[in-house]
Amino acid sequence: MTFELVRRPAAALAGLVVVLALAGCSGGSAEPESSPASSDVVPESDSSADSESASPSPTESASGSPSDSPAESPTAEPTRPPHPISMAALSAADHDGDRLRLGAVRERTAAYTSYDVTYRVTTRDGTGPRRFTISGVLNVPTGRGPFPAVVLAHGYIDPLYYVRGQGMTRERGVFASRGYVALHVDYRGHAESTDDPRSDRDLRLGYSADVIAAVKALRAARDVPVDDDRVALMGRSMGGGVVMKALVAEPGLVQAASLWASVSSLEGENFDQFIRPDGDSRRDAIVRAHGLPEQRPDFWRAASARPYFDEITEPVLAVHGRFDDTCPPRWALATQRAMQRAGVDSTLAWYDDGHAFGPAFLAAMDRTISYFDQQLGVRRG
Repeated sequence: MTFELVRRPAAALAGLVVVLALAGCSGGSAEPESSPASSDVVPESDSSADSESASPSPTESASGSPSDSPAESPTAEPTRPPHPISMAALSAADHDGDRLRLGAVRERTAAYTSYDVTYRVTTRDGTGPRRFTISGVLNVPTGRGPFPAVVLAHGYIDPLYYVRGQGMTRERGVFASRGYVALHVDYRGHAESTDDPRSDRDLRLGYSADVIAAVKALRAARDVPVDDDRVALMGRSMGGGVVMKALVAEPGLVQAASLWASVSSLEGENFDQFIRPDGDSRRDAIVRAHGLPEQRPDFWRAASARPYFDEITEPVLAVHGRFDDTCPPRWALATQRAMQRAGVDSTLAWYDDGHAFGPAFLAAMDRTISYFDQQLGVRRG
């Protein structure tokens, strides 16, 4: 039976909302082999293929086993629905975003105004719609617009201590100062957003649904001057994994994306790095529901973005620090190679910096904004 990734025909497919990837990164600081000089870009594809990162073909399941062929076997059983905690289910679900509401003014500068905001996420599947209210922070440049826009997916911060807009305040301010509407997403269960008690057990796949809906809510908002044809995604650390899955689940959603200091594109690696060592109730709940990666490799691959990179249609810029001791640089290199093998227009830029980006932050932001300007067709006077 096949569990292929399903593309929606515009409006009618429904699948289960599923709730996203594992927590922000930690781990070794191994440097990639033959890493480029400071700030060098690595756009070249790697011709070598490994069994961990190879994408399943259209006639294979996520585990790599051949699917039944109705043309050759008229008595073949119907295709089963995908596992509810999988990329296939995330893709099959219909994620809508609307009702973006501007709240209190947080900050007003000569370059932009910052607002508290909320919007609504609706995910439809065969069992009926699930709805969440998501909070966030929106920076709107000064002027009439319409402006290009970027939706920001933050890294892991314990939801018990997380406050609205935390994690990408610097990025939000720089983007708005450079003429981009910037929407920071809090995710379900964070700040004033609706809680989802299944998030941890379901590998937080729903965070990607929140980001997909944020793009749609931003485009639908009448009082925010957004150029609908110039929208990008940016995710850092855990948010990089959130963005990768959003790109896989909804091809054509935006015009470009950037991954900063991202987690692995394989969920088994994220589990081994961040969840397994803790030995807490969260780990126990995940293991009870899904087993360990070595026990159920098919499940863990089906919940990962990497096997489905060939669904991505947007150009992607990855930015990573050579001295990142939270998300190992080898992860960025492996993700880049897998994207290139899948035909994704992707670039990997290295900086002599760590996970949080200190000295290289402004240079990396300049490169990211220039990349978005080019991909979105933004002209500066």
